[in-house]
Amino acid sequence: MIYTYEVIIIGGGQAGLAMAYALKKQNIHYVILDQNNHTGVSWEKRYDSLTLFTPRNYSTLFEYNMEGQSNGFPSKDEIASYLRRFSMEHHMVIKHNEKVLRVKKRSIDIFKVETESNEYLASQVIVATGAFHHPFVPNIHDGLTPFVIHSHEYKNPQQVPKGKVLVVGSGNTGVQIAAELSQTHDVVLSSSKKGKIIPTRILGKSLFWWLDVMGISKAKSDSIIGRILQRRDPIIGTDYKTVKKHVEMVSRLLKVEDGTCFFKEDRPMEIGSIIWATGYKNKYDWIQIEGAVDLRGNPNHIFGESPARGLYFIGLSWQSRRSSALIYGVEKDAKYVARLVMKMKNN
Repeated sequence: MIYTYEVIIIGGGQAGLAMAYALKKQNIHYVILDQNNHTGVSWEKRYDSLTLFTPRNYSTLFEYNMEGQSNGFPSKDEIASYLRRFSMEHHMVIKHNEKVLRVKKRSIDIFKVETESNEYLASQVIVATGAFHHPFVPNIHDGLTPFVIHSHEYKNPQQVPKGKVLVVGSGNTGVQIAAELSQTHDVVLSSSKKGKIIPTRILGKSLFWWLDVMGISKAKSDSIIGRILQRRDPIIGTDYKTVKKHVEMVSRLLKVEDGTCFFKEDRPMEIGSIIWATGYKNKYDWIQIEGAVDLRGNPNHIFGESPARGLYFIGLSWQSRRSSALIYGVEKDAKYVARLVMKMKNN
């Protein structure tokens, strides 16, 4: 089947929903194409104990309040439920189970979006697949360690066999997983850099309240402050204290051979399980439009606007500011992109 809309939004997470809301306010005929079978799946799939660093009053879209204590920290299942309610109450136009395979130009002014079962045409397309796509695992492992997963596959300690566990990567995810596993396992955390630790609350106020007051959350990606902050995200919360007390810290992992891990500055050790908390890599090869993606595979854009006329991005890390990839920050970018869409429509 072939369907025609003014705007196609690819991805039905918080970025896609925020974009749809902003377009709806402009009376623009849109559709969200989402590969999942219902809203909130990407949050439901995350590990069981995940709790956000942002309190509920900093985890909302367009002043649509979240249930529960406003300064408390929501679980991942609360976020999934919140996004479903947001979608239903605002009557979002979503087609689920539509995995986008290719985005091309059918003509100068028309995009063709191909899914596994249908074809969609639109004059403008917004990519809302978010900041992180494909799990990244360094090519330094011989594959002989019995239990190896990426952090996106981790659910809880019961999933991990007894014995020594190596968590590779000391960002927020790696630290959280290492802290949780340390209650039941012998855990080693490999880190290439020493992280900066920031508590979730300072003098009784949320960290994000302070970031707002100090203007840091509004720092543009191309500003001096923005460039400094982008070099390395801080570790937020108290999990690092648990790690320092109960987890063996080692230097950067160099290679894994026959179940033995070799580190840059520490003795080799035998490991029974490995969890790669090494982040994600972008993959945009399905966007087959000249100028949309650079040679490193990253989207070409200025605050979400692509040099390819009619193509936009939303939900990217540091798309315009520190909070762009967070739930409460994406709405600002959505409003901005919606104005660009309306401007092109009227031209």
